[in-house]
Amino acid sequence: MSSSLEHLVIIGSGPAGWSAATYAARAQLKPLVFEGAITEENRMAGTLPLGQLALTSEVENYAGFPAGNLGGFLDSALPTERRSMMAPHEGHGVTGPELMELMRQQAVNFGTRIITDDIVRVDFSKRPFVLEPVDGPPVHAKCVIVATGASANWLGLPSEERFKNRGVSACAVCDGALPRFRNKPIVVVGGGDSAVEEATYLSKFASTVHLVHRRDALRASKIMATRALENPKIKIHFNSALAEVLGDDTGGVTGVRLGSTAAGGQETTIEAAGVFLAIGHTPNTGFLNGQLELTPKKYIVWKQHFRTATSVEGVFAAGDVADDYYRQAISAAGTGCMSALDAERWLAEHGE
Repeated sequence: MSSSLEHLVIIGSGPAGWSAATYAARAQLKPLVFEGAITEENRMAGTLPLGQLALTSEVENYAGFPAGNLGGFLDSALPTERRSMMAPHEGHGVTGPELMELMRQQAVNFGTRIITDDIVRVDFSKRPFVLEPVDGPPVHAKCVIVATGASANWLGLPSEERFKNRGVSACAVCDGALPRFRNKPIVVVGGGDSAVEEATYLSKFASTVHLVHRRDALRASKIMATRALENPKIKIHFNSALAEVLGDDTGGVTGVRLGSTAAGGQETTIEAAGVFLAIGHTPNTGFLNGQLELTPKKYIVWKQHFRTATSVEGVFAAGDVADDYYRQAISAAGTGCMSALDAERWLAEHGE
């Protein structure tokens, strides 16, 4: 890889990154995408190439992909070497890995170049910007889009890892309506507004939602806490912590074992078809080393209303790395499109 000057570099490879790449490539910006490295460290952190959606099973709420047999289309649309590494299509709606592979290929079809590596340091203090990958020389760029996403926080239990995508999830809106959870008891772990929102949403589908919280009172705002307490389908387990996810290789999650955080408390077992972690997300902004303005929760700040500009001119942000509210694939893709259009116009304004 040479250290030639790039018009546009996109860091990240989720829905935001690939949408930005597709729009930028069609605008003849010849984008270069750093999609992330394939390492054990990234696997454990949930930051492998293709983003969080690649860790999701069925995707029922992405526009344009109703349930149907996409197998033939996937075979014809994707390179054989990548298609052969994917699971066979099972005749349902599109899965997360399938959707991400299709997005990636669409960007490639328009001329996007891809490097499978991480950017670990940046210098936004001068232009052209300098980006340092793990391998190879620094890359210089006139314009940059940061689309590195946010990683769901997990408890780190071995059983939690074992049953990810087989009943364990960190996104109720993404997965809650799936058949495996309908009219069955499920567990939500957390006590803040996000946890109550997840539990309330899941109560539309589940028979019972067991909300598990370490403390003796919810951390959620008063109105949200009242909403949970008054919902007849939500049962709150105070002073409790998830100790183990129970299940088997055939059906996935079958229940949980809860430990007590109170002195003298007893362990309990609850039957459940799923476990949803609602203990927050961590935006992948550490590599920026404070060079962009961040919120107190470390998300990138969008400096203009309905624009993707950051605190540094020529650097834009897209997707969950800047969005701590919606956190959906379709909204991430939308801001990816916006960031590419913003970058194109910024480059034009600066004679590039």
